[in-house]
Amino acid sequence: MNPSVTQKERIVSLDIIRGLALFGILFINVAAYQVIVEGGPMPDFSGINGIIDKLIDIFIEKKFFSIFSFLFGVGFYIFASRAEARGDKPRWRFARRLLALLLIGIVHLFIFWGSILAIYAVIGFLPIPFYNAKVSTISKWLFAIITVHILSILGQMFMPNQGAFSTVFGFLGNDAVTIFIMFLTGFLVAKADWISHVSEYSKQIKWIQFVTFPLFVGISLWIWFAAQGEDQNLQFIIGLGVIPTTYFYLTCLFVILENKKIAKLLKPIGRVGQMAFTNYLAQSFIGLTIMSLMGLEVVSPSDVVIIAILTFVIQIIFSVIWFKFFKMGPFEKLWRFMTYGRKAVPNK
Repeated sequence: MNPSVTQKERIVSLDIIRGLALFGILFINVAAYQVIVEGGPMPDFSGINGIIDKLIDIFIEKKFFSIFSFLFGVGFYIFASRAEARGDKPRWRFARRLLALLLIGIVHLFIFWGSILAIYAVIGFLPIPFYNAKVSTISKWLFAIITVHILSILGQMFMPNQGAFSTVFGFLGNDAVTIFIMFLTGFLVAKADWISHVSEYSKQIKWIQFVTFPLFVGISLWIWFAAQGEDQNLQFIIGLGVIPTTYFYLTCLFVILENKKIAKLLKPIGRVGQMAFTNYLAQSFIGLTIMSLMGLEVVSPSDVVIIAILTFVIQIIFSVIWFKFFKMGPFEKLWRFMTYGRKAVPNK
């Protein structure tokens, strides 16, 4: 493994992973840009479309939102620790940042019903009490929450219709808990300073990969056969695979991006991640425009692939050009202004 990159390059690597996460999210959101009406045309899931749909379930569904959630947790620690270093009140300032995100997220819901921003803002308050906690304490909490979450998903699968137990299983095994787990994971990794010292933690990273890879393979096969057999527990099975798969993806990406040549090659994707807030908001507009130009009433999985790729290429080009003239994205600047309540750092 190459020596760890500099702090500046390490932030670039986070932007690259954030950009890749945005690309993966497109494969899920594109299909939701147009609401299917009962009695209207339905997407085609036969032939190649069926295969693509199953591959999305295995490799993308919920995993890339989880990567994005992990990076949100990393961002929380970086933001709060920098605020504290300036003599600011880190938890109060981050809470204000979340309230700004909540407001923008509520507005975005009127544009795209599947927006995750408001949910992120609400769940984002949960890691705040952990800010001053020790790494060991956070690790124990994280392990306990993951254990309860997994057991709750299994409970929904194998112990349905159990009255109050089913309600508890549904609450603790839902996607909101997954988001919180990934927030806390990202916060822990940043606080433990893994981000800027990847090579120094190579043994721990290899151990994570050793544990998660067989789980990733096994659950992926389970998802494939469950999808083939139209198993009613398919979403629960996908849920079981989210955490190990996301951990495996992240460890692989961090190791790969230790290679400076690869990081440099992927820097245009990093530009997308650098203005992730703006690009996430823009994706629905770009996707709907492409659908309109293609004359699509509904989108089948093969259409999703085409639209996702076209949208992301447009965002790469736009982001690269934007940063030739500006230092931050337009909505990043707005969010910054709403966070600090004073004139933001010049954008040009």
